[in-house]
Amino acid sequence: MKKSDFNFELPKDLIAQHPTKERTQSRLLALDKNSGKTQDLHFPDIIDFLNPGDLLVFNNTKVIPARLFGQKTTGGKVEVFIERLLDDNSAIAFLKTSKKPQLGMPIYFDDLILKPTARKGMFYLVETQDNTSLTELMDNYGHMPLPPYIQRENELGDKDRYQTVYAQEKGAVAAPTAGLHFDESLLQTIKDKGVNTAFVTLHVGAGTFQPVKTDSINDHIMHKEWLQVTAEVAELVKKTKANGNKVIAVGTTAVRCLETAAKDEEIQPYTGDTNIFIYPGYEFKVVDSLLTNFHLPESTLIMLVSAKCGRENTLKAYQHAVEKEYRFFSYGDAMFIS
Repeated sequence: MKKSDFNFELPKDLIAQHPTKERTQSRLLALDKNSGKTQDLHFPDIIDFLNPGDLLVFNNTKVIPARLFGQKTTGGKVEVFIERLLDDNSAIAFLKTSKKPQLGMPIYFDDLILKPTARKGMFYLVETQDNTSLTELMDNYGHMPLPPYIQRENELGDKDRYQTVYAQEKGAVAAPTAGLHFDESLLQTIKDKGVNTAFVTLHVGAGTFQPVKTDSINDHIMHKEWLQVTAEVAELVKKTKANGNKVIAVGTTAVRCLETAAKDEEIQPYTGDTNIFIYPGYEFKVVDSLLTNFHLPESTLIMLVSAKCGRENTLKAYQHAVEKEYRFFSYGDAMFIS
């Protein structure tokens, strides 16, 4: 298949630049993967697609304030984008300067210093100095790493809204956006209906925004991201399946967690990197239904959605969403594939 097979026309004014006032105010497009039929709903209506005994799987990664603006000794500006935390004193980062960064070059944030100490392809290994923690550095100087298609500076409200209400494990540089629509009240309503919940962790990297550069999608190499599926979650999935209930992934990152952990057919605990690439022809081993946002044309994410419900169904649903002026991408509306 070609990447152009997943293209569609998207008016720029449908790309959401801000979140809705309340999390659950988003719209919900429901798509039946078998019939291809769609329904225009509101997000709280998701409860109607959930049955007692079903399992909703969320990604509990927490977005870190990964964008930092420092200065060189000369006063020149340096933008540091943390890609992956290694520990509380070192990270893999992208550096943007007017001239090529030199190893050992101090980057100043007032009295705090960060130095690039090794090259890692297009990235650098950066380390704090004098026992300064990266957490301290980011808490004091970091900005929320809004996606490139949000054409504005981050605002104070983004610290809350570009974060799920159940975010717990620090390490993502992009939010698992399907989860942004849930608030505590809706989560309680879901629990009261007898629907089970589980949490996996996948630290979303900046690579999630990288375009597919090869014409044939088979030649595309996915970026790596760290994930964890615990033994408890694996057992919950097995129990749900054995009882004839559905496993519902909240977001493509939850899909990648579950399907990576089930690479040997039956899901098992898994901790480590994944570069799983899911596109049409892939046979799902765990995920029955999917909640997700609307994704970029020709992206690996729309390819994953197409693997779940078919390319034609997906593109028809996206065309419907454009015609009905749904809001797209991270702060946009949601889509439920049943």
